[in-house]
Amino acid sequence: MIFKSFQIENDISILKKRITLFYGENTGLIDDFKKLLKGKNNNILSFSESDLLSNKELFINEVLNDSLFEAKKIFFVQNATDKSLKIIQEVIPKLDTNEMYLFAGILEKKSKLRKYFEVENNLNIVPCYQDNEISLKKIILSSLKDYSGTDMQLINFLIENSSNSRSKLKNEIIKIKSYFADNVIKIDALKELLNSKEDASFDLIKDSALSGNKEKTNQLLNSTVFDTDRSVFYIATINQRLLKLKEILKKDFVNIEKSISEIKPPIFWKDKATFMFQARKWNTKKINNILNKTYNLELIFKSNSLISKDILIKKLLLDICENANS
Repeated sequence: MIFKSFQIENDISILKKRITLFYGENTGLIDDFKKLLKGKNNNILSFSESDLLSNKELFINEVLNDSLFEAKKIFFVQNATDKSLKIIQEVIPKLDTNEMYLFAGILEKKSKLRKYFEVENNLNIVPCYQDNEISLKKIILSSLKDYSGTDMQLINFLIENSSNSRSKLKNEIIKIKSYFADNVIKIDALKELLNSKEDASFDLIKDSALSGNKEKTNQLLNSTVFDTDRSVFYIATINQRLLKLKEILKKDFVNIEKSISEIKPPIFWKDKATFMFQARKWNTKKINNILNKTYNLELIFKSNSLISKDILIKKLLLDICENANS
């Protein structure tokens, strides 16, 4: 059964089937669903798809073995793709009282895993598409309901500053709650708190890579020091531009200028020329390829604090530049 993500946000208990697939580009929303599930269950066993593929028998044995201490076991399968479908099909009849939740990145319509969950009546599937202004506004109003100064100017600033990323927005809200201890938000102080010169520098590198400008991208990469604590924000910034480009290409590829003028929220006038140039460099297939890379890279950043995030961000930008010219 296919559910809208907002239905599950309102009441996750409506997922009556024992196995559910969450998929899509909105990693922040998927993370929220994981937190909801963890809050309701203590006995969670987490596997990556590579665990399933490398040690299928161990996974199946875990599914078959009932817990002596808990009423049921909850299985998380991270980074699911079509490769794990046969194993999932094998364990579904053996779940009994246990439950399983699969988490995947972008799955195209032709994906076997996605198709299987969409047509089988005994399964749940929840697409997690990118947030829009309405959903982000709800998060802001709910999180800052006890704060004064939460007007439309502040809301629009937060949405724009977070690059339409739920994860980035929630990080910004944490900063606000820590900084404005008197529960009074002042917009000038907020802008000073959240804005930085690093953002502008990264925008230059991002735009150079998305435009396929190899010389400028390499030059900027060699002269820029990345803040590893902001790695997820860098990914969110890249994703926002890719999703905007994807939206434009879906509207009208022939008349890109017209499509850009109609998009909401509007493209800032200084960015229009760059945005139009990038739109002519990219297509949906190339965009989805990079979105899958950013999704997997974000998962790596969140699960491994010891890796060299700056090196991986630089590699991602070089991959983007190469894809722009392919």
